[in-house]
Amino acid sequence: MPPFDHPLRYATVNELHARPFPSVDLPCTAVFLAIKEPTNAANRDREADLAHLTELTRRHGAPRPEPQATHYSGHLGRAGLKWESHTEFVTYTAFSPGLSARPFDPVEATIFPADWIERAPGKRLVSALIRIAEMPEDPDDIFALCEDWFVPESMILSQVVDEAAIIAGDFRIDPAGHMRFAIFIRPGTSPRRIGRIVQRICEIETYRAVSMLGLMRARHLNDRLNALDPQMEALVAGLESDGRPSEAVLQDLLTISAELEGLAVRFSFRFGATAAYEAILNQRVQVLRETRINGRQTISEFMMRRYDPAMRTVKSAEKRLREMSERAARAAELFRTRVDVERSGQNQRLLESMDHRADQALRLQHTVEGLSVVAISYYAVSLASYLGQPFGKAVGLSKESLTAVLVLPVIGAVWLLIRRIRRKIH
Repeated sequence: MPPFDHPLRYATVNELHARPFPSVDLPCTAVFLAIKEPTNAANRDREADLAHLTELTRRHGAPRPEPQATHYSGHLGRAGLKWESHTEFVTYTAFSPGLSARPFDPVEATIFPADWIERAPGKRLVSALIRIAEMPEDPDDIFALCEDWFVPESMILSQVVDEAAIIAGDFRIDPAGHMRFAIFIRPGTSPRRIGRIVQRICEIETYRAVSMLGLMRARHLNDRLNALDPQMEALVAGLESDGRPSEAVLQDLLTISAELEGLAVRFSFRFGATAAYEAILNQRVQVLRETRINGRQTISEFMMRRYDPAMRTVKSAEKRLREMSERAARAAELFRTRVDVERSGQNQRLLESMDHRADQALRLQHTVEGLSVVAISYYAVSLASYLGQPFGKAVGLSKESLTAVLVLPVIGAVWLLIRRIRRKIH
């Protein structure tokens, strides 16, 4: 690789050509199989998928797949095999030349042995038998065959790819566990074009199946949301009543919010994958370029009537979960505000109570100070009278007269002294 090339330049280009369409000759029988892990399929052990493919190739003496391969083409005896690894599943398509005398004979599917499927690192999600034959000259022959093979109520029948082929099927699983499709090819159609038509049919059925898994999850989610919705409604209605403490209501609301967030985490991947698969399916239907035959139902009409409502249910459940999470967040914010207001009121009352007690303490302090002046003055007058008694006798004052003379000056002096001390403290 030249030093001025990006290190992934060739890898990105090769990826465009990594999954070529098969080349199919007429007549032919295709057996399609899709295997998916029931849970956490995106993080499955892909080495186990390769090991399972290797076991199948070893049974037929076919070359083994390359390590870490995401696609494989080979031969299982007379049949050609095409294997692909996708984000959540792996697909096997076997093309066997010729047609069985019994249309859609379950024996045709034994190219994938039952014991081998049982040991698969996942479960069978799709199994389809596709009968590929040359288009008869009289279209009524096709109608007669399809009426015999498929359930009329759900049968699809349409011309595709500029009338190069007629596709028929009923999207039902037969008693043997397989879905059936018939493709009638106009003479002169190239093997590559036939391969593209067959692959489109396989992709439509596969993406229909994996996207419908979202419907099953959506129904489970709706059941849980139906239980949470009245609980949250009751809690929000309690916002205007004073029955329960706001802290208790807020705690219950946060519990519901946590569960809603958990549901969003659990279902987000499946809903996102369902939307992606739906888009791919619709694109695969469009590229078939269907035209109606004698008023028969087309694939696009079948999907519009049967498949689209399921996808709308998934979108509705996803939207409902998102809206409930937002409502729970808004309600929790309101309750937090209410709790904050209540706590502010409690703090205000507490401060007022503290101010009242401080005022009472100050008044008590003033009272004590007044009593202190009296007590100190009493002792000070007594001491002063003892000290001044000799001088009182000299001027002819009795002890009682001297004490009376000293009372007011001593009290004033003590009061001034205590006031000065209090000012210094404050």
